[in-house]
Amino acid sequence: MLFDSSIRKELSRSFGATLLVLITVVMTMMLIRMLGQAAKGVISPADVLLIMGFTVLGYLATILTLSLFVAMVSTLSRMYRDSEMAIWMSSGQGLLALLRPFLRFSWPILLAVLGLSVFAWPWSNNQVLQLRTQFEQRSDLDRIAPGEFQESADGSRVFFIDKEKLSAESASNVFIVENRPDQEIVTSAQSAHLAVHDGLRYAILENGQRVETQPSTQTTKSTQFARYQVLLKAESTTQTAMSVRALPTMALFSAAEAQHRGELAWRLSQPLLGLSLIFLALAITRVNPRVGKSSSLMLALLAFVVYYNLVNAGQSWVAAGRVNMWAFLIVLHGSVLLLGVGGLLMRHQQTTLGQLLGAWLGRGTAGKTGEAA
Repeated sequence: MLFDSSIRKELSRSFGATLLVLITVVMTMMLIRMLGQAAKGVISPADVLLIMGFTVLGYLATILTLSLFVAMVSTLSRMYRDSEMAIWMSSGQGLLALLRPFLRFSWPILLAVLGLSVFAWPWSNNQVLQLRTQFEQRSDLDRIAPGEFQESADGSRVFFIDKEKLSAESASNVFIVENRPDQEIVTSAQSAHLAVHDGLRYAILENGQRVETQPSTQTTKSTQFARYQVLLKAESTTQTAMSVRALPTMALFSAAEAQHRGELAWRLSQPLLGLSLIFLALAITRVNPRVGKSSSLMLALLAFVVYYNLVNAGQSWVAAGRVNMWAFLIVLHGSVLLLGVGGLLMRHQQTTLGQLLGAWLGRGTAGKTGEAA
């Protein structure tokens, strides 16, 4: 009882500290990324914090899995380094005895990972998709902040209006640069307002100048105008189709498309990844004073990166139709689980792979000698 409680207390402290650090790092990275997208006009500046929160929630399953793995490796490393493992082993508690407290501590976290990957991941992606769609459905002039250069939704135009914005439907001192494959067009006007004709939205420019430049021939044509209209975007009431990542998990089970199967394989891989990492942490963690204190942690992080990249690669293979979803789940996670269980048993019995192969080859040679005799 004392053995289990002491292990779980150590795991909880390490897990909490690791989770706090990882969430802080991820939120900082997401904030920088969202601010960059807001500056480019991809998302609304008012929705930066909201989209960042939804994005972090979507990746919380991966954060929990990594935090659990790092907590187990760091706890085992400290126990080896402080000779605590030697004391427990001398009292009859072998390495295999650690499996019970590890599983008792991990099962609520793995259950949370399953819920996050199955329910929270598609819900958060759906919320982000809706916010992006609402912002993209706005016209180009609606996206412009006075006194700032702003790129259009398709990246072909750059707008600028004066800081003295007249209203939501009109502006003064408008400057537009449009890049086309064969020419560059610079348009300036003293004022502009919006108008809708036959379901199409136009920007009506007044009292301005239009300069067309062809880079291939280096020719320039300048035109003065009193009134000029620019097509912005057709009004549409149809909703944008949800991406595969935003689809509910139950819908993925009933779908037969390869992309849907790949997304389903990724979601089901998250709890399986966490379960396999429990055995892998017990199998690979050891402390060598000659190597350094952080050698086990670096090896664990490398193992996690490789394992997680294999999951992502398998998702792309399933989405491309190259691999069956169930075969991918069984082969990848089954192999890692067997590797972890095998390594744990070998370390518990204090044997090496060479000794096992030598014993197996010795039995085979003895059997052949007996048959020959």
